[in-house]
Amino acid sequence: MKHELVKPDITVIGGGLAGVCAAISAARLGQQVALVQNRPVLGGNSSSEVRVWVCGATAHGINRYARETGIMGELFVENQYRNPEGNPYLWDLIILEAVRAESNIRLYLNTDVHEVEATGDGDGRMITSVTGWMMGSERKIRFESKIYLDCTGDGLVGFLAGAKFALGREARSEYGEEWAPEVADQITLGSTLLFYTKDTGAPVRYIPPSFAKDITQTSIPIRRVIRSGDSGCHYWWIEWGGEHDTVHDNELIRDELWAVIYGIWNYIKNSGKFDAEHMTLEWIGSLPGKREYRRFTGDYVLTQNDIISQREFPDAVAFGGWSIDLHPPEGMYAEASGSKHMHADGVYHVPFRSLYSVNVRNMLMAGRDISASHVAFGTTRVMATCAVIGEAAGTGAALCATMNVSPRELYARHLAVLQQTLLRQDASIIGVRSNDELDLARRARATASSTLTGIVLEQPGETYPLDTDAALLLPVHPMLSGLELLLDASSDTELTVELWDTGRKENYVPHTLQVTVTVNVTTGSAQWVKLPLEWRPEEPQNAFIIFRANTSISLHHSTEAHSGVLIFFKTEENHVSKNLEDHATDQPVVLWSMQGLARQPFCCRTLSLSDAYSANHTINGYHRPFGGPQQWMSQPMKSGTPEWVQLTWEDPQTLAEVHLTFNDDVNEDLVNLHHHHTTFRVMPELISDYQVEVLAQSGEWIEIVCVKENRRRKVIHSLDVPVHAQALRVTIEATHGTRYAELIEIRAYAEPTR
Repeated sequence: MKHELVKPDITVIGGGLAGVCAAISAARLGQQVALVQNRPVLGGNSSSEVRVWVCGATAHGINRYARETGIMGELFVENQYRNPEGNPYLWDLIILEAVRAESNIRLYLNTDVHEVEATGDGDGRMITSVTGWMMGSERKIRFESKIYLDCTGDGLVGFLAGAKFALGREARSEYGEEWAPEVADQITLGSTLLFYTKDTGAPVRYIPPSFAKDITQTSIPIRRVIRSGDSGCHYWWIEWGGEHDTVHDNELIRDELWAVIYGIWNYIKNSGKFDAEHMTLEWIGSLPGKREYRRFTGDYVLTQNDIISQREFPDAVAFGGWSIDLHPPEGMYAEASGSKHMHADGVYHVPFRSLYSVNVRNMLMAGRDISASHVAFGTTRVMATCAVIGEAAGTGAALCATMNVSPRELYARHLAVLQQTLLRQDASIIGVRSNDELDLARRARATASSTLTGIVLEQPGETYPLDTDAALLLPVHPMLSGLELLLDASSDTELTVELWDTGRKENYVPHTLQVTVTVNVTTGSAQWVKLPLEWRPEEPQNAFIIFRANTSISLHHSTEAHSGVLIFFKTEENHVSKNLEDHATDQPVVLWSMQGLARQPFCCRTLSLSDAYSANHTINGYHRPFGGPQQWMSQPMKSGTPEWVQLTWEDPQTLAEVHLTFNDDVNEDLVNLHHHHTTFRVMPELISDYQVEVLAQSGEWIEIVCVKENRRRKVIHSLDVPVHAQALRVTIEATHGTRYAELIEIRAYAEPTR
């Protein structure tokens, strides 16, 4: 046996997306990081070993402008470009390459940590080391660090260190949660195995193994959705073990799941009820994907009430948006639907106090083991949310190591530094504005070659019969004094239109009625009808404009998308099987759906000037939509005529690093293994070709950066030699499809930030 001692600044145990993002974020801040993973691949439940879709705040398109940025956003966009087919092995590779790109990370695969040394009592315990066994290499490795992150999912490291934790469901009285049971118990969400199928093009026989379960003797064919051709996460409901111990009974749970999968396939192949003659099993998982086990106790326990009320925390460091998604204890054998869902009106906030242990002073946690009640865990557990929590925890760990403080001390004394560091990395803290004192761009004046001053969508495509209510969301900055709408009318009629605000700036549902108008419409096709909607809100925000149902009217979809403009359709019925999922339709984000047509808004023209797309938005501290698009947008680009944004200072500045954030449309839902596909590999709004120039004291413009075929949202340009400049200009020559030049944020620094 080979014994080794490793002394990184930070040790991250667990190589799921939470651990990966934690390790990358800490490494980018200059810390030496050991990333320890007990499997041969990274990615946890998203890896090729388990193959769960990476879901997050978008909730499969239910929430708007909700896709994650930061490290998780980088992984999503890279996967969209390199892996449009959703190959799980290529997803493994994308994660591995992201880790290997960081020179400050040492990766230890196949290394199972099951020894932890800790000292101290009460609330003053400290981890002094963790030790792992590297399978296949006969290496016993001891890791000694200042800070440890438990990203194991099951929470083994913290448990062995003596960290306080919860397991199972709290009683309703503990946190006053509507969905908690009356009496506490040890029930958790169960585990799942998935399988893949394929069409071979020729007949395939299937003989089930002796242990395959006859599912016709269960409620599964009646209560669950079984279809030939479905595979992977379409069968998320093959779940069991919630009434068992999902760790200690892991083998029992796996065997039961295997028996059911082989039984389901026997039912599909041999019952005669499906067109499956040419279908075969291509892959079956052998590692149960666990949903829940220990949840550590932090200085704050996130609850159902925090999620649904979208409670604002002073120490917010991450966000989520998946519904509170709880499953029956019996799993696939339950008489009830496979899941029940409660949605907030938009995204919610995660506080830093939920990411460190209440009693182990040098331990943070990220992923499904954070400090949350069982009910709140029903939303925080999804992987893209775990990932952004991981980036926040890793950033916190790096600052703790640098400042030689505990996570609790970081919260108490350096919270602003933590939040501003996350924002500089393009991590999102919804509603928090950057005020980075080192960012020279905040002191500049922003101008542009041209600016879009109104919304004009005049290229009609298919029509939408207004049989049900539909809506359009657009920014109002500072006022709206009328809207024209392109429509067809089969007879003389009246159209009733309502303008609502959205309440909170991160929400995209109707909240308070502001204006109602009814206009006469004459018979005719492709006619522009003026809607005398007038609204001047106290501060810039979005308008949610509802067109009430009228069977005589059809609206025209636009053939092009437009940043800041969304479309909605009202539905009165649940769009999924009640036997599979239970979504209450009185929840606004479910009631108003985009139905996959977000990129096809209605043809319309605003009748007042707008500042919603001014160049000043590139330096206003926001880097994602919040009460408006929060970006610069040019007039439609003309061939051969570039567009630009310029920052000008009163006095010359020394520039060593320039940060650019381009628009990658965070409304577009991306999923690693492709619950759905986009028609493009690169977001059309992203800038492809651009230059960065500086105005020297001599009055000459000097090119310092020239980029072709960019496909990233956040780009950092570090200059080999700092330059002195009176002004900085970003010149955009080409996009990946849109007619507009778009830029979200410019930052400039006198010294490197990494």
